[in-house]
Amino acid sequence: MTLEDDLTTAAANGRREDVEDLLQAGAQVNGVNCFERTALQVMMMGSWQVAQLLLKHGADPTLADRSTGATPLHDAARTGFLETVRLLVEYMADPQARDKSNCRPVDLARANGHTEVVAYLESL
Repeated sequence: MTLEDDLTTAAANGRREDVEDLLQAGAQVNGVNCFERTALQVMMMGSWQVAQLLLKHGADPTLADRSTGATPLHDAARTGFLETVRLLVEYMADPQARDKSNCRPVDLARANGHTEVVAYLESL
């Protein structure tokens, strides 16, 4: 396993302290794991603290998943985590980005009944 595999596992499990330790140990914030995904792409979307840490270390919020075309903003909107959505937008995630199904983050939030996320994204 690589440091990036460990970093994505820690991010996926919402373990902020482990993420910080791995970044300090030299894990590349935009490095990919064995599944070709970054820590920001696989992080626990409800853990805005992990998102903030990754973004402060230079994680790219515009990187899309190769198979679906979804960005971290698509995932956060789909799952309804408003604080994570706001943070991603603050760090320049594109709210108009379209995935391979031609959906924008707001479309996914709407389809899943996340009215607060829809209202925020429509206000941009």
